[in-house]
Amino acid sequence: MRAILMLCVVGAFGVATARAEPIEMTVNVIGDTGVGESLGSVTFENSRFEGVMIGPDLSGLPPGIHGFHVHAKPDCGTGLKDGEETAGVAAGGHYDPQRTDSHEGPYGRGHLGDLPVLHVDEDGTATIPVLAPRLELADLRGRAVIVHQDGDNYSDDPEPLGGGGSRIACGVIPRKDS
Repeated sequence: MRAILMLCVVGAFGVATARAEPIEMTVNVIGDTGVGESLGSVTFENSRFEGVMIGPDLSGLPPGIHGFHVHAKPDCGTGLKDGEETAGVAAGGHYDPQRTDSHEGPYGRGHLGDLPVLHVDEDGTATIPVLAPRLELADLRGRAVIVHQDGDNYSDDPEPLGGGGSRIACGVIPRKDS
């Protein structure tokens, strides 16, 4: 009996410590006419501590900080916004499964899709990893990641959604491993 109990404990420990495979996705330029060329990739993997580590390997972006979010739908296409065809609208709003309707950043209690800002160097590359402490890999499947034109103040004041502005890049996160 004791041997069976030990096997159960070891088996349970093995399951608890199993790590999901990282997710890698391609990120493309987006504009009012649709999806353009590839800018590189972003990799998501479980953090050793908590949350998801996000490793960008992107180039060709405008230098500076940019709003960076997980959006609800796996689609980078255009859509109508205020009667005009607009880049990335098909991705929907920020991923918000609790329906908080609040933009508070990666450490707040608002949208679960609020990520740390994306830092783009003067040469247009983004390679600095960030941690999304409230996310799990399973949250990401079948969603999109959007890079916004401007930064993000992690607030809805003075502008909604942190003032990130236009959607300039997007990648679809696969529903499952391909």
